[in-house]
Amino acid sequence: MLTVEQALAQIFDLVTPLPAEQVKLIDAFGRVLAEPAIAHRKQPPFAGSSMDGYAIKKRDAVANKTLTVVGESAAGHRYHGQVAENQAVRIFTGAPMPSGADHVVIQENVIRDGDQVTLNAAPGTAANIREMGADFQIGDTLDAPRLLGPSDLALLAAMNIANVTVTRRPVVALIATGDELVMPGEEPGEDQIIASNSFGLNALIQSNGAQARLLPIARDNAASLKTAFSLASDADLVVTIGGASVGDYDIVGDVTKSLGLQRGFYKVAMRPGKPLMAGRLGTSIHLGLPGNPVSSMVCGHVFLVPLLYAMQGLPALAAVRQTATLSDALPKNGSREHYMRAQVTDGIITPFAKQDSGLLGILSQANALLIRPVEAPPLKTGSAVQYIPI
Repeated sequence: MLTVEQALAQIFDLVTPLPAEQVKLIDAFGRVLAEPAIAHRKQPPFAGSSMDGYAIKKRDAVANKTLTVVGESAAGHRYHGQVAENQAVRIFTGAPMPSGADHVVIQENVIRDGDQVTLNAAPGTAANIREMGADFQIGDTLDAPRLLGPSDLALLAAMNIANVTVTRRPVVALIATGDELVMPGEEPGEDQIIASNSFGLNALIQSNGAQARLLPIARDNAASLKTAFSLASDADLVVTIGGASVGDYDIVGDVTKSLGLQRGFYKVAMRPGKPLMAGRLGTSIHLGLPGNPVSSMVCGHVFLVPLLYAMQGLPALAAVRQTATLSDALPKNGSREHYMRAQVTDGIITPFAKQDSGLLGILSQANALLIRPVEAPPLKTGSAVQYIPI
């Protein structure tokens, strides 16, 4: 069996980043920037006030001095005159600084009487001015590749960029396999269960930048599975759920081999999730996940999400690990890397007592996968451990 690290490396070897496309800025959230975005203007585009107050000459910022108010500068409506000595312009936050002024005394530090303002005994020394171009200049860039978040979109808008070049979203076909499965809302037979994995993985795929396509359930026969694969022929990634083990009804390996799959590996030394396969099938990548509900979702976080990011042009890296303090002692781990469902609160991580890979109720309460390395020694309460947020 491969280690998790070895399996990830082989999965990444299957990836060729997808081509780029242009989208409107409003549609770019969660997409991966494929080319650097270049600022078309500077920010701020003018020197502006950072406070409400009065724009004056710095040399007039003298305690108890009285100045004459000659105008007003508001956001979007600058004062076009020249500020001379002993003069002041009423100014509001974000408004352009009038010509001749190089200081803003805040309104709390003056007393106004008609068109006269008198500075108080401590008018302050801060200029309270945002200098032109202090944030960014024309030609500055937001580098790629980059997963675009809300702050990035605000920056791109300020750069006056209406369209951005992003990597095309991967199209992911999801194929659940098994005679025992029915869809939610259907009436299961005596020996059937609900196809829950498909919906969890569908959400995981869509929340990580890809387009999920949920195909009909493939039954435990070659004809049904081949039909499902034919419906997925135009997908960038085909994810099968179940049928990847070694039982008499686990036929995904044989069928994909007959369809020309170049399988990279089969089985990974981890729990939950040992039965895992990956390879290339025509122009698509195939990732075969275990059918056990929790195993499928854990493998989704460990393998599927990093694969989706790599397909979108981001660095081929394992899921980000964080560190927390263990709430309870743990025994020695065995020969497979263990991803324990756990809850992290205020930096303390508590693994659930029940770790059976069929317990979706436990998984729904978890916000972390606590990682126990292969043959890890026993751990005491208070030990530092790594986890993947989920």
